[in-house]
Amino acid sequence: MTPTLKIDGLKLGFKTHAGMIEVLHGISLHIRKGERVALVGESGSGKSVTARIVLGMLQQLKTARISGGIEFEGRDLQRMSARERHALRGTSMSMIFQDPTSSLNPVYTVGALFQEVLSRAHSGMSAGDMRKMAIEALSDVAIGEPERVLDSYAFQLSGGMNQRVMIAMALANNPSLLLADEPGTALDVTVQAQTLKLMSALVEKHHTSVLFISHNLGVVREFADRVYVIYKGNIVEQGPTAALFDDPRHPYTRALLSAVPRITGGGIPDIDDGVADFLAPLVAHEGFSEKELLA
Repeated sequence: MTPTLKIDGLKLGFKTHAGMIEVLHGISLHIRKGERVALVGESGSGKSVTARIVLGMLQQLKTARISGGIEFEGRDLQRMSARERHALRGTSMSMIFQDPTSSLNPVYTVGALFQEVLSRAHSGMSAGDMRKMAIEALSDVAIGEPERVLDSYAFQLSGGMNQRVMIAMALANNPSLLLADEPGTALDVTVQAQTLKLMSALVEKHHTSVLFISHNLGVVREFADRVYVIYKGNIVEQGPTAALFDDPRHPYTRALLSAVPRITGGGIPDIDDGVADFLAPLVAHEGFSEKELLA
């Protein structure tokens, strides 16, 4: 069966006045239809830029140098025109961004933004019907007053509320591929759990594939079917979620798991010990000193 997303040897570099800065070094991954795949790693490891390349957001940058294969439902994204890639956004594939406030245009109401999203897949639908769909979508992400929110501007809503609006917009057109970049960052744990349940329900009902980008290993363990671990622009380990968590093979994967804060006897997360556990395998594997890693 053709995978929903297949990335083969993807490389990314940025041309700067100091020369070429390499960001991705030939990463490969795939997501089958209806599968939830997590891409995990620390900040700066290459998670978010990978998703943005899939969405076609970096291809037009004059400073970006992209090579490798990217196929979406058997179609070569690298051979598509900018117009063809744009047509996929918000319909066949959509993305939940990490920073919702900067992603929502402040001069339009949420209702106007929602109508623009829905019109990409329902061009013949009336404004009234689109509003009904928007109200239902907002209710699904635990927004208690959806009509008030639709008539509001992004700057009138909290960060958590804006995040839920973004999630509702991303799921509104039932995309084949959902790119979720830290979707729970701005949410409290209760709403985050509701969000994950919503995504899980969407996957099961519509066989939607999900690329879930996160550094929250607890969430990843509950949500993902498979996990890819990325370090310095390289995939260093992959496997079914349970197997990877139970028996991590790469030192970096073990370091990530060791860095999860633990509860000490006093009820306070033992952050200092977690950082020490995180650094130790990297010092041994990469030859860095602790001072260099913390610089």
